[in-house]
Amino acid sequence: MATSTRALFLSCFHGGGSEVSRHLVLRPRYPSVPRRPKAATVAGERGGGGGGGDLEAAAVVEEDEEKVAVFAVSGMTCAACAGSVEKAVKRLPGIHDAAVDVLSNRAQVVFEPAFVSEDKIRETIQDVGFEAKLIDEEVKEKNILVCRLHIKGMTCTSCASTVESILQVVPGVQRASVALATEEAEIRYDRRIVAVSQLTNAVEETGFEAILITTGDDQSRIDLKVNGTLNKRSILIMKNSIQALPGVEDIKVDTELNKITISYKPDQTGPRDLIEVIESVASGDLTVTIYPEADGRQQHRHEEIKRYKHSFLWSLVFTIPVFLTSMVFMYIPGLKDGLEKKVFNMMSIGELLRWILSTPVQFVIGRKFYTGAYKAVSHGSSNMDVLIALGTNSAYFYSVYSILRAAISHNYMATDFFETSSMLISFILLGKYLEILAKGKTSEAIAKLMDLAPETATMLIYDHEGNVMGEKEIDSRLIQKNDVIKVVPGGKVASDGFVIWGQSHVNESMITGESRPVAKRKGDTVIGGTMNENGVLHVRATFVGSESALAQIVRLVESAQMAKAPVQKFADQISRVFVPLVIIISLLTWLAWLLAGSFHGYPNSWIPSSMDSFQLALQFGISVMVVACPCALGLATPTAVMVATGVGALQGVLIKGGQALESAQKVDCIVFDKTGTLTIGKPVVVNTRLLKNMVLREFYDYVAAAEVNSEHPLAKAILEHAKKFHSGENYIWPEARGFISVTGHGVKAEVSDKYVMVGTKSFMLSSGIAIPVEALEIVTEEEEKARTAIVVAKDQEVVGIISVSDPIKPNAREVISYLKSMKVESIMVTGDNWGTANAISKEVGIENIVAEAKPEQKAEMVKELQLAGRTVAMVGDGINDSPALVSADVGLAIGAGTDVAIEAADIVLMKSNLEDVITAIDLSRKTFFRIRMNYVWALGYNIIGIPIAAGVLFPSTRLRLPPWVAGAAMAASSVSVVCWSLLLRYYKSPKLVR
Repeated sequence: MATSTRALFLSCFHGGGSEVSRHLVLRPRYPSVPRRPKAATVAGERGGGGGGGDLEAAAVVEEDEEKVAVFAVSGMTCAACAGSVEKAVKRLPGIHDAAVDVLSNRAQVVFEPAFVSEDKIRETIQDVGFEAKLIDEEVKEKNILVCRLHIKGMTCTSCASTVESILQVVPGVQRASVALATEEAEIRYDRRIVAVSQLTNAVEETGFEAILITTGDDQSRIDLKVNGTLNKRSILIMKNSIQALPGVEDIKVDTELNKITISYKPDQTGPRDLIEVIESVASGDLTVTIYPEADGRQQHRHEEIKRYKHSFLWSLVFTIPVFLTSMVFMYIPGLKDGLEKKVFNMMSIGELLRWILSTPVQFVIGRKFYTGAYKAVSHGSSNMDVLIALGTNSAYFYSVYSILRAAISHNYMATDFFETSSMLISFILLGKYLEILAKGKTSEAIAKLMDLAPETATMLIYDHEGNVMGEKEIDSRLIQKNDVIKVVPGGKVASDGFVIWGQSHVNESMITGESRPVAKRKGDTVIGGTMNENGVLHVRATFVGSESALAQIVRLVESAQMAKAPVQKFADQISRVFVPLVIIISLLTWLAWLLAGSFHGYPNSWIPSSMDSFQLALQFGISVMVVACPCALGLATPTAVMVATGVGALQGVLIKGGQALESAQKVDCIVFDKTGTLTIGKPVVVNTRLLKNMVLREFYDYVAAAEVNSEHPLAKAILEHAKKFHSGENYIWPEARGFISVTGHGVKAEVSDKYVMVGTKSFMLSSGIAIPVEALEIVTEEEEKARTAIVVAKDQEVVGIISVSDPIKPNAREVISYLKSMKVESIMVTGDNWGTANAISKEVGIENIVAEAKPEQKAEMVKELQLAGRTVAMVGDGINDSPALVSADVGLAIGAGTDVAIEAADIVLMKSNLEDVITAIDLSRKTFFRIRMNYVWALGYNIIGIPIAAGVLFPSTRLRLPPWVAGAAMAASSVSVVCWSLLLRYYKSPKLVR
């Protein structure tokens, strides 16, 4: 029921044709995966504004034999109304599931149209006594998937924009996002209209190589490596045997790689079953393992680093001699004479050597720049490769022209720039190598998260009677649902699951950020990747592979790193015109210097002895072309966002992309929910006052015996407190006879021949028990502190007062105080009464409060603050907070809160620690300081570098920028931007003053 409510609530917040200023974006969810019926997927993105208004959304989507319909139901006032509607609908034939939410007045029904129609469902709701209207927006999109591609060959923002624009126009693609920093594309597509192969083909038609990372529906797909010889007969037998297994959906065999790709339903089979079947049909001739390419992206990254390193080293082999013959040996007597010796007419040995040595650098080692430039130009765009190709070709081919002219002339002295082209390519390759190394470090956080999972696990083997027969060490990737895993002290939990035997303490800090080990016993859940401290645990696996909490966190961080911050649009706009503009400036520079030399002439001191005016102008033009760097602009934002989201995840703050980061750094007002946000969220005993001489443990034995049969939250709080007086975990309380519970007032029972009553002051008075003045004073005092005073009577005499309260979270006051020092105003909004709200606000130091607020009123208050020009963050944990979380500029959900709140938020505080609110805002501010500095450097570099390269300072200072120096500076600019972003890896969250 809780899952259905979650799915309904999400679907009801997705807007359709109405003018809704806020949309909820479906994102990967933490900590568990959606259960059926799955949450709806949204077409739109979160905008800015409110989340209110009539959401005239909804849906009827037919897929196979199943449909989902959403109805607007009016007239419901309470949970009982929702229950009656749900019960009536579920009685109809063909209903798979139904969920009704009274807060949003929506009903979502999963049904088979062959048995029941939408009209019949609507009529049934109306028969119960409520108005129902079918809504017409699609909410269930099983066919809408999100795939990820690794794209090789992108060099700058222009490349990424080209690929993105091509993907956007492919029929069936709803949204495409290409990230230069990660060299990945995330594509949301309809698999009924377009196939993944068509998407990869579209990318490759732009001239880039596309490698599939995930299709979006491969959560139950595995790649197996077969060690042995595969022939047609063995493949056929193998396919038939695998296909006979329950839950196997698809099989693909790659004989070249000896690779088998199998899609399956994890509830029915698993990787271990598949391997056993393949090995059994092969009669020992084949062995099967999981394909070693566990992380294709890392492998591609290593290959790219290796390729650039080899290219750079090979370029040095040729470039160093070119450099020496042109700039060093010419000043060494003897060597100079040898190099200047003529071969053909005026062509010297040195010129011929430089031509021979620079040609492999230009056309073999530098061919990637030619292919990149050709691909860009053929699609009507331009990128960094175009600038490099133009610059190096200008230098190379002019040099070829010059020495060939000298070879056929008896008086022409050649001037070559072979060192310019070869050194330029070498420096650019070095820069790209360093840049890729640095970019690889931006995703270290994801690598650290993935490394948390242990490589092996100990699986217990049971007989038919449920007795443990033995144990077996297996690859942790082979764990299947319902396997029982043994976790020894000091070992890592290999899979999400629950404890079926044993007790221990588990360190979950690597996942949740909680520093203290958490006690675990039978029935408690554990998270894969966490560390077992002291006891042995037997854990039954529930979520494995990509369904695990760890995989969900990694997926969320990856998705966040793909999401572009709005400030990135600035760089995208510049990149569209940057390269063409630089080419124009370069040509104008060359013409200006050429014309100036032709018409007015240069003073002799201006021109180096080895150059004429044409050569000087050419050098200026080439320098302009190669000094300009669009890459630094393109990397300024995504590298910082990548590092920040990774660092945040390691510190327990899950940030869902650049939009959230950019909004968070502007926050000047935070709206806090009270229960579960500022307070712990569950009642605990905070004080006990005895009015008679008796031992405190004896007092609580009587109270606990009377309360043990009660389901009230206050009773459970008293029981938990009473257990502290006994060492045993399963202490048996004295028997209570004649137990009576009076709803909302208290309980009474006979315990050890004593008549015990526990309840409110009015409960005692109505039962004829006189309350002494001292007790009344205590009750009044506790109620003024926003505590619940529970009176305890024994044999018609009041013996004590128990104070129960939902205590303030540790450091809540310090957090509010620190936020004030950050110039962030704190406001508390709660549905609780004014008395409690005032008491809590005084305790934490919040001045502005709103009490007795309904969920929609919380959202309205957020909108009012936004209309007043404030940038508002909302911190909450419950379903009733989700409208405000969506309406706020930044929604921060407490990790221990509901799934709906987590789904609705932009940032998830996994530790449920209020200090992380400060961390989220402080990290976002520091990130955008880095981004702004990146832009200052990238733009400043181009604004200063281009005029210097064009020779602005040359007339007055004789300072000119040789092309190879300009190329080195261009390469350094990208590396410096990435390294500046990488400094965020050392971010430390602010420490509160206690």
